[in-house]
Amino acid sequence: MKNHISQIIEASIQVKQQLLEDEAMLQSMESAVTTIAHCFQQGGKVLFCGNGGSAADAQHLAAEFSGRFYKDRKALPAEALHCNTSYLTAVANDYSYDVIYARLVEGLGVKGDVLIGLSTSGNSSNIVRAFETAKEKELITIGFTGLSGGIMKNYSDFLFNVPSVDTPRIQESHILIGHIICQLVEEKLFS
Repeated sequence: MKNHISQIIEASIQVKQQLLEDEAMLQSMESAVTTIAHCFQQGGKVLFCGNGGSAADAQHLAAEFSGRFYKDRKALPAEALHCNTSYLTAVANDYSYDVIYARLVEGLGVKGDVLIGLSTSGNSSNIVRAFETAKEKELITIGFTGLSGGIMKNYSDFLFNVPSVDTPRIQESHILIGHIICQLVEEKLFS
């Protein structure tokens, strides 16, 4: 069993090593940091969406902005869109689960806001629909996906398509990328 544990850790390291060596990915992270910081400076907000483990990651990253990362500082307007269970269950029941995020983007999103969607496949229909609505409303879209980028790549201003098809390894890297972005946005705004 110890060998198997070591193999899992090694697989995680290998994915992160590929991220480290991907100049385009590193440049995209830098550009996303600048974009998100500018959004906050202009009075905008960052909205997050995901399903399952990706919803948990979305909520985690939203809390890093609205709570704190390293610094004691003012709260930044960031929210995970799945946290209102009354809304989610009503819209899923009355309309469709596919529109739970699109309707919130329609109601809350304004031009210049940022929508960050996490989907390991890049094909989650409710995330794709939210990105379509975001593009119509001129929000900036940031996709966190796996290797192919899925359908989300067509709607993402910034795409972090982790070089893996293994869901746990992808999600581990999503948190890494998200933490890097949160840290650098905080440093940029509160240096």
